[in-house]
This record gives sequence, structure tokens and C-alpha cells, in this order.
Amino acid sequence: MMTVTLFDVFLRYLFNSPIRYSYDLVESTLVVFVFNAMSTAFLQRRNIVIDLIDSFAHRKVVTALIRLSDVLAVMTLALFAMGGIYLWDQLPDATAMEPAAKSWTQASRSAPAFAVSQTDSHDKTVTYEALRHPQGGRKDVFHWVDQDKTPIAELEIYRPGREDSETAPAAADIAARLDPGAPRNLEAAGMIDSKFGTVTLLRLVGGADTRACLGFVKRVDEPNVRISGWSCQSDNMRDNLPARRATIACMLNRLTLLSAGNDPKLAELFARAELRRVAETALRAWPH
Repeated sequence: MMTVTLFDVFLRYLFNSPIRYSYDLVESTLVVFVFNAMSTAFLQRRNIVIDLIDSFAHRKVVTALIRLSDVLAVMTLALFAMGGIYLWDQLPDATAMEPAAKSWTQASRSAPAFAVSQTDSHDKTVTYEALRHPQGGRKDVFHWVDQDKTPIAELEIYRPGREDSETAPAAADIAARLDPGAPRNLEAAGMIDSKFGTVTLLRLVGGADTRACLGFVKRVDEPNVRISGWSCQSDNMRDNLPARRATIACMLNRLTLLSAGNDPKLAELFARAELRRVAETALRAWPH
């Protein structure tokens, strides 16, 4: 430390070129040497003391005073430790101080990016909402309810952002949306064909369902889009699986893109899907 300080002063006044890291080096070595020497001095009892009493007091009295000082030193250190622990506990929890903006919020100013053409909506009401995540994700969600305000279907178009790694798996997410009160497991229920290609169907496992419900999910890698949702019908449709499958296929085929924003690959996906839908419709209408 003394050598660094000496050279620093020498170079500063003679050449106007001090050692730039001298203060950091002196401070670091000061902590190391002082505390190492302090512990050694206390261990060997060579620290600075006031020995006015030692010169005339009896040796046993001096020994008793030394022991008393040891006890007081230990008690002082214990008080410092207890105070440090108390202050540490008073520090605010870092996780509690995290902003709540890491959850999904409604994008009220965003224009609708998708639409679903309505052909039989006389007894159904549909609502649309757009949700955004601070890490870039967006969800466009359609909700259908019947005349009794009971949810009967949902369609979600999810474009992930950086939060994708924190998002629950598709099956767990659909199960929670399909049965929010008591999410259950889903099992595969076959596949259907749509204008977006093959779509996986899912159904709830266990529970006393009063409606015939099916979940569905379609993941597109390019662009990174996940189309998922569910559809529930009355209990008398439970055994009519083809009709329930056709309802989901119809929902997906009626999904259209209104605005792709700055995502040309999304526009290309829907353009190809629409061409496929038109081609399949013409093929079915062709006389055999």
C-alpha cells in the first residue's frame, strides 16, 4: 500500500501521470491487511489496551478483568450479529417488489387483428379481446356465450414473445380455460382437418361433466403462432362426436385475418389457409 501510494504521488507531481487504479488497490489491500492483522492481534492479545490498573492491581484482578473484557467482546459481537439479522429481515422482498406488469393486460387501443364470420349467431353472443404481455406476446381471444350467459366456446390466437418459456404447456393451458374451477388433465381425442392443416383434439379426463366439450390446439412454427380453444355443447351431443368435431372445424375455417401488422409471414399463413379452404370446398362440390 505504501509503495503504491509513494509511486502514485511521485508520478502525479513529476510527470502528471498518476496510477489510475491506486485508490482501488489501496482500499482493497487495506481491508485485507487490516482485518487479518486485527484478528491476529486479538488472538495473541497484542491489541492496544489501557493498562493503568495493571501496574498496581493484583494479578488475579487483572486476569478477572481480562475475562470480563472477553465476555463483553463476545456479547458486543452477538449484538452486532443480531442487529444485522434484524436489519436483513427488514429488507423488502425482491420478489415482492417486482412490477406486476409481468402479467397479461388488455390492449384496449389495439385494433382487432382477427375476425370470425358468424353464420348461426342468433342464439349466441361473441366478444373479442386482445391481450399483451410486457415481453412481446399477444393473445387475440374470442368468447362465445349462449342466451343464459354460459360460456360455450373460446378461440385464442397466441403469438408468443420472450415470455414463451414461462407459458404453461398447451394442454394444461386449455384445461385451465375449459374448467377454471378445477383444472383436470386432458387426453387425446383424435384429429380433424381444417384450412390450417391437421388440428389435435383434446377432452377432459374424469369429472362429472354436464356438457360435451372438446379442446383443440394447432401450433404453427413459421410464423410462431398457436391457435387453441375449446367448444362445449349440450349433453345430448355427447355421443355425437362427428358433429362436435365438425363444430370446431367450422370455427377454425371461419377465422380470418384482418391485419397482420408487421408480420408478413402471418399474412402468408392465412393466405395459404384460405386458398386451401376454397380448394377443398370446390373439391367437395365437384360432382363425382
